[in-house]
Amino acid sequence: MPFPSDFENNICARARLCFGNSMQPLRQTAESVARRLTGAGHQALFAGGCVRDALLGREPDDYDIATSARPEEILHLFPGSDEVGAHFGVIIVRENGYQFQIATFRSDGTYLDGRHPDSVTFTNAEEDAGRRDFTINGLFEDPMSGEILDYVGGRKDLEAGVLRTIGIPRARFEEDSLRLLRALRFVLYTGFKIDPATWEALRADASLLQRVSPERIRDEFDKIITHSSRRLGVELLVESGLMEFIVPEFLALKGCEQPPQFHPEGDVYVHTLIMLDLLGESSSLELALSVMLHDIAKPPTFTVDETGRIRNSGHDRLGAHMAEEILRRLRYSNQIIDDVSSMVANHMNFMNVQRMRTAKLKRFMARTTYENELELHRVDCSSSHGMLDNIEFLQTKADEFASEPLIPPPLVSGHDLISLGFNPGPLFSEILEFVQIEQLEGRLHERDTALAAIREKFVSD
Repeated sequence: MPFPSDFENNICARARLCFGNSMQPLRQTAESVARRLTGAGHQALFAGGCVRDALLGREPDDYDIATSARPEEILHLFPGSDEVGAHFGVIIVRENGYQFQIATFRSDGTYLDGRHPDSVTFTNAEEDAGRRDFTINGLFEDPMSGEILDYVGGRKDLEAGVLRTIGIPRARFEEDSLRLLRALRFVLYTGFKIDPATWEALRADASLLQRVSPERIRDEFDKIITHSSRRLGVELLVESGLMEFIVPEFLALKGCEQPPQFHPEGDVYVHTLIMLDLLGESSSLELALSVMLHDIAKPPTFTVDETGRIRNSGHDRLGAHMAEEILRRLRYSNQIIDDVSSMVANHMNFMNVQRMRTAKLKRFMARTTYENELELHRVDCSSSHGMLDNIEFLQTKADEFASEPLIPPPLVSGHDLISLGFNPGPLFSEILEFVQIEQLEGRLHERDTALAAIREKFVSD
């Protein structure tokens, strides 16, 4: 990925060309922060992702600053800043509504927990670059001159489109095992190829992921499956061996056969990968999770009947239970767990929509997860038999029902039933259910007619 000559030595010119004639407020503020450090006699450099992104022609989301200033000197220059990582030389500075992470140049001691060094030594820019994860993240930029400082060969790897660890790959992964997942995320983010030695080390050390907390695994996993290249991300998770330590149940989809008349595309694994590929770029996390897990119970429910036909009876119900267990293990929120398990449980109900009574159909369409489920059904069908008649039917019904809420305000209340002489109890629910069904079916429209219908059906002479 060669860089245009305009930007070979001056990243500021690149930023102006890519992002307009004037510098972006974020970069301007970052330069102002760096200028305060250099004005006090310290070296201050943009570091890591912001340098990488700008060289790739992308507007950085944030700017990290590496400096020779010690934490106490940073705090003196920026009073009121947060000492969130002062032990590691990291201070959070807020300026003009932006947040900047300013870190003192350092080298790290040993990593006893597979995530954090047990000690740090403040040092210089070159040694600081050597402690970082991948060469493309080990670049510095002088904010004032635009000069790129490259101590790790990161610029060459950017030009070649290669993701490579700094130094010995296995040492980098053993230091911080979250880098195993970060490597795959950067592959999706950049479109780069993984250096063969880095890939082999990643596969050899996949089990180190067990040292990382479920929350940190979940956060990286989310970024992979919500990326537009999520199919490649899932394939890399499987091929690297990392999936075994995230969603091991997913591996059983490989080789799990399906009825060829409905699934000419192949086994459940291939079917799921195609579905992930068909999702839109802005698909929600809940939708991506539900696609990945919608057939998670096909392997344990796999049977072949006396006619030789493959069946997976109850895989939707068991799948909902498995999805709940998987997501709870990864520390997802209760809301995400409820939504995804509900979508998995309901994904087979779309085959029945054309036979549903109007009241049941309206309730089905009124659920909060319906729009995501509709997209789940679309990619489910498109990746297999290709029949989209249920979606066409539902789109027609949506137009038909558009003039009023799917679930309108109730015509009667519990107080009305008490006024009619009913005592609170199970019959209340039966009566209210009756009225709502009649209302949804279009046979009741007003409170008075609803009360009359109740008297006729439930009040004995």
